[in-house]
Amino acid sequence: MRILLTGAGGQLGGDLITALLAQGHEVIATDLRPAAAGQNGRTRWDALDVTRGDDVLTCVERIAPDRVYHLAAILSARGEQQPQLAYAVNQTGTWNVLEACRQARVPQLVFTSSIAVYGPGLPDPTPEDVALHPTTIYGATKAAGEMLCDYYCHRWGLDARGVRFPGLINAAVPGGGSSDYALFMYLDGLRRGAYDAFCRADTRIPLMYMPDAVRALIELPAAPRQHLGRSVYNIAAFSPRADEIAASVARALPGVQFTFTPDPARQAILDSWPRALDDARARADWGWRHEFDLEAMTADLLPQMRTLLGAGVDLAGH
Repeated sequence: MRILLTGAGGQLGGDLITALLAQGHEVIATDLRPAAAGQNGRTRWDALDVTRGDDVLTCVERIAPDRVYHLAAILSARGEQQPQLAYAVNQTGTWNVLEACRQARVPQLVFTSSIAVYGPGLPDPTPEDVALHPTTIYGATKAAGEMLCDYYCHRWGLDARGVRFPGLINAAVPGGGSSDYALFMYLDGLRRGAYDAFCRADTRIPLMYMPDAVRALIELPAAPRQHLGRSVYNIAAFSPRADEIAASVARALPGVQFTFTPDPARQAILDSWPRALDDARARADWGWRHEFDLEAMTADLLPQMRTLLGAGVDLAGH
């Protein structure tokens, strides 16, 4: 199968590419700044700005993929700093990719959404079908993207399906999301032996370790369409308090120190999100099951970060 990725240089791209290559797929990765070389030379990287509709259509028509993963997005914290850019990438970019898939008759598109589509006053756990009142441009554009996927599915017959991701954690550069406090507990716990989190200790949001997230992006597209009752699904793993993450890291790194100094803007975003997700529909319709809980993630993640830091990789992104 020939597979095209947008935004492949972001948090999800590298791990997803590795998984797709392991399955024997041909992968074409695109981003604003394409990597100089793919996974051991097995991935073709092209430059693509999803805000430029003509370029997106030309790219999709030239490659003629069997599946498109639309990963390109500006995340929540950065989006609040640059809302016009977030709108252009997340809203206009998603329209451009969907329209290119329609015109080029791409069989399937996979959309990555987020818990940021939700807003305050949610049931706990939170199912898919509640009123969406996002408090960020990221959430508003992801909610609109979900509705566009539904529209293209019903109006044009495009097989558009996707997931609402919790906060994702892996050994990578933090991407400007409001859940980055969790990743920095591991990163700065290793680098500095301490971290001052930008949230309250009792902050609780859904989180997921990257191997589970990648597996969901492999399993959902493979599910028979007739088994799916909706286009976009919640998927869940675990929902620890911030101080529970700190305690997990401290058990693995004795002596590490954590403090909590909430940033009002980012704390407000976190407080608007679900504390836990109801993913019963995904479990029933396509057999979704997470494999990693908090302790399993800590045990797997810290050695990876230690190896990368030892190799001089800049995980902090600056």
